[in-house]
Amino acid sequence: MQITDVRVRKVAKEGKMRAVVSITIDDEFVVHDIKVIEGEKGLFIAMPSRKASDGEYRDIAHPINSDTRDMIQKLILKAYEESTAEDAMANAEI
Repeated sequence: MQITDVRVRKVAKEGKMRAVVSITIDDEFVVHDIKVIEGEKGLFIAMPSRKASDGEYRDIAHPINSDTRDMIQKLILKAYEESTAEDAMANAEI
């Protein structure tokens, strides 16, 4: 499995969510609404989820094992950091 595209949409609202991300897998399958969240120990991702009738949130799509989750998280956070660096450079040029 290869992540062939990562699209980052930054969130300007206050709060812990920093961005919403879409990933494309093998140029054939897209997962939308992965969230980049600022936690106490740094940035992490939250997979797309839905609120169940019991009030708990359940992931709609998620990796089956921790190695795959780590790989996806590293790629997403790298794309987010690159996007943030590009924004900082663009603002510095103004």
